[in-house]
Amino acid sequence: MTIRTGIGGWVYEPWRETFYPKGTKQADELAYASRQVRAIEINATFYSRQKPESFAKWRDATPEGFVFALKGSRFVSNRRNLAEAGEGVQNFVAQGLTELGDKLGPIFWQLAKTKTFDAEEIAAFFALLPREHDGLGLRHAIEVGHDSFACAEFTELAQKAGVAIVYSEEEARPAIDANTAGFRYARLQGMQSEIETGYPDEDLDRLAALCRRWDSEGSDVFCFLINGAKERAPAAAMALAERLF
Repeated sequence: MTIRTGIGGWVYEPWRETFYPKGTKQADELAYASRQVRAIEINATFYSRQKPESFAKWRDATPEGFVFALKGSRFVSNRRNLAEAGEGVQNFVAQGLTELGDKLGPIFWQLAKTKTFDAEEIAAFFALLPREHDGLGLRHAIEVGHDSFACAEFTELAQKAGVAIVYSEEEARPAIDANTAGFRYARLQGMQSEIETGYPDEDLDRLAALCRRWDSEGSDVFCFLINGAKERAPAAAMALAERLF
């Protein structure tokens, strides 16, 4: 199986002081970042549709074996009733994301922290998520925010649908560690600004052990260092990778 550590996005001004070599042009930042980490989570897809040309440009700027995860549209995940999101889901997958080809990783759908668990609604939403588009396989993950999702019924629904439950280490989100799909998706947000690698050594060791356990279960692992002390995210992702490879 494969373990990938990564970051969210690649355009972040403080990284021009802490991550990118001095003088790196903004147009070259993706090319550089994608050679330091093995995956990047694209957040722009949450806010608006992207052009097929953009996906093709991102594909061509990155090395073989690199993967992008895409954040699902807010016009889907923020709906009052997810069971009615079919048109939004179809619009999302039809925006040109298959231009990424084999660099397309999981699509993750982030629910609001106030969204409570409703089994019928979640089952209907999972049924709306397509498994392929234009001949390219699609994988889906869901990040929940309310403690009501920390139950066996939700885990069973996700397992039946083959949807990964995002393991979140973020305040006010439940950390659900469940193997429900052929891959694991983690979003880690506990970085500290005063630590150069974002996390103390003992936490990096803990996270590495967690990734290895998931890998031993036969799962591909996508582990993103997101927000928190974002200026430390690249260093944290690379420090975690050093423990894994």
